[in-house]
Amino acid sequence: MTQGALSIVLALFLAGAVQQQQQQQPPPQNIPDAPPPAGLSDLKDQVTPGSGSTAVSSSQGNPQDQPPQNQQTAPPAAPPAPDNFQQAPPETKGPGEKGYTIPVSVNYVDVPVTVRDKKGNLVPGLTWRQFRVYEDGQRQRIAFFTVDPYPLSVAFVIDQSLPSDVMKKVNNSLAALQGAFSPADTVAVFTYNTTPEMMSDFTASQGPRLVAVLDRSKKSGRDMGMPITTGPLATGMMINGQVPDPNVSPQRNSSAGFLTAPKDSHPLNDAILYAAKSLARQPKGRRRIIYVITDGKESGSKASVKEVVRYLLTNDISVYGTLVGDSATWGIGYLDKFHLPLLPTNNVMPKYTAQTGGALDAELSEIGIQQSFAKITESVRTQYTLGYYSHNPAISGKHHSIEVQVIGIPGLDVTAKEGYYPSMAEMTP
Repeated sequence: MTQGALSIVLALFLAGAVQQQQQQQPPPQNIPDAPPPAGLSDLKDQVTPGSGSTAVSSSQGNPQDQPPQNQQTAPPAAPPAPDNFQQAPPETKGPGEKGYTIPVSVNYVDVPVTVRDKKGNLVPGLTWRQFRVYEDGQRQRIAFFTVDPYPLSVAFVIDQSLPSDVMKKVNNSLAALQGAFSPADTVAVFTYNTTPEMMSDFTASQGPRLVAVLDRSKKSGRDMGMPITTGPLATGMMINGQVPDPNVSPQRNSSAGFLTAPKDSHPLNDAILYAAKSLARQPKGRRRIIYVITDGKESGSKASVKEVVRYLLTNDISVYGTLVGDSATWGIGYLDKFHLPLLPTNNVMPKYTAQTGGALDAELSEIGIQQSFAKITESVRTQYTLGYYSHNPAISGKHHSIEVQVIGIPGLDVTAKEGYYPSMAEMTP
């Protein structure tokens, strides 16, 4: 075989081998190329170092990338103070409506308001146009208004230093307390005699735990006997005119033949402050209430009324109460607003309720005490809630006075907190 024929045979053999190898390989897959980055060209000359990019409008981009309509947003900035006051319609959405938000910022002030007529009946049906809010004498724009009730967080404080006969009425009335609350409310129970004590932290108002705690909070009270100052028993045990043991003498190491009444301790200020510190940890969006059943007497507390009121106003806590015993004088809570000199000087409850926008009821009978529970909670649930943005700096911590008026209807009794202290703890919305 010649060299040319050999070359032809070798070429045919190699061509057949290549064709057989191609037939054994799997067919190539149709893999598309990766899509190029989108939108990079749009960012040219539109992004400044150190600042975020602008939001995409609702008419551009994928609809799935847009935020939901009911997403809560940050509260709007406070409007500038106008030269000529003009009240714009406030936000009036209710808790059950879609997109409902409660704006809270460092300078947002929430003001619950109770309105009563001349007979003491609650006045419903008022609109935001009938309210005027003043801070430090300057009218404010109402940014939020609602008549919807808030869920309650209630710190219930029971005075166990009451006389035994009054304490018995209080104990018998506690069974009616649970019926004054709704399933959305939470209740904590505190007591005080010589010192305040927490009987239970916040729990469901309709649960069995509250019933057990209230039953465990029943005490016998104090026996209020009169000291013996005359007669053979005034000097205690005597043998031949001498005291056999100085420890049983009316006054130890003293030959004086009289007894001194012990000084009572009624630490009401400390009990309210103790309950308020626990209540201040409750979540926002709930009405914070301290409900005290007491005779209002105060003695032996480490905290003063001024210190406790400051803490209450800083943390948006209102004080309500039912006066019992010898302090259950009709109209004492209302008359205290006029600072009449004939009121008992040792009753501090009117000071707490008047300054925090609460209410005070006075009941002598067991049935009256039971009815006061529902009466007070009803006034809380029918409150109007106003909100405005203060132009005073929140970092100052200074006291600012608040006055709420209702125009167009004469003779109404408008109750709201008398002021507030800005709190740096409320900075986070």
